[in-house]
Amino acid sequence: MEAEGLGWLLVPLHQLVSWVAAGAMVFGGVVPYIPQYRDIRRTQNADGFSTHVCLVLLVANILRILFWFGRHFESPLLWQSIVMILTMLLMLKLCTEVRVANELNAKRRAFAATDSKDEELRVPPGGPTWYFDPRHFWHWSSFADYVQCVVAFTGVAGYITYLSIDSALFVETLGFLAVLTEAMLGVPQLYRNYRHRSTEGMSLKMVLMWTSGDTFKTAYFLLNGAPLQFSVCGLLQVMVDLAILGQAYAFAHHPQKPAAHAVHPASAKAL
Repeated sequence: MEAEGLGWLLVPLHQLVSWVAAGAMVFGGVVPYIPQYRDIRRTQNADGFSTHVCLVLLVANILRILFWFGRHFESPLLWQSIVMILTMLLMLKLCTEVRVANELNAKRRAFAATDSKDEELRVPPGGPTWYFDPRHFWHWSSFADYVQCVVAFTGVAGYITYLSIDSALFVETLGFLAVLTEAMLGVPQLYRNYRHRSTEGMSLKMVLMWTSGDTFKTAYFLLNGAPLQFSVCGLLQVMVDLAILGQAYAFAHHPQKPAAHAVHPASAKAL
């Protein structure tokens, strides 16, 4: 009788734990960016955050969603990708607004190509109305250009996936590319820190949350029998996170003099 009573209690408890774990998977990935977002709004300076982190996550999660059409995996992982894409777009919007407002870019840059002489946003005489300038890739002055690029990538990748969805080799390769790209999430931040020999402007809370979140995520993948690609991705991410934490510790003992930043009149208060 006691066993039956405990069984009646354990079933809803197990269901509750499953819901909590699923919710953590869906929204836990965006939590690390909350302190970084608040820091950028408060300081009106986005120098410490590499927007290439957003690029990596956008590409990885778009590919993961396309992978789902070829090989269905757990719904929380699918919703996690959707939530992450929206979050990265918000981060890009804030970073772009702050950088333009502070005049960090001497000249405007855009997804649409620019004139080679003065790099202004205008069409060269007699030239096409639309072409791509790789020199300024992902360093644009308008949030609309980032959205334009993401939509273009999604359209091309979606069309290729639609044509090749019946190929098991293509689907598995797509899944591998998705998780491999996501595994490289911290690499842009790692490289930026190395290049500047400093972690100034980077939210340490963000990296600590990366580490704890990636550890939880990897355990979730292993325990729930997710595709092998996901587990490999998680392990690589944890290693990169630990490397960034190592940089924060090392550079703290050799601080660099911060470079002067142009101050915007409204920078004294958060948005």
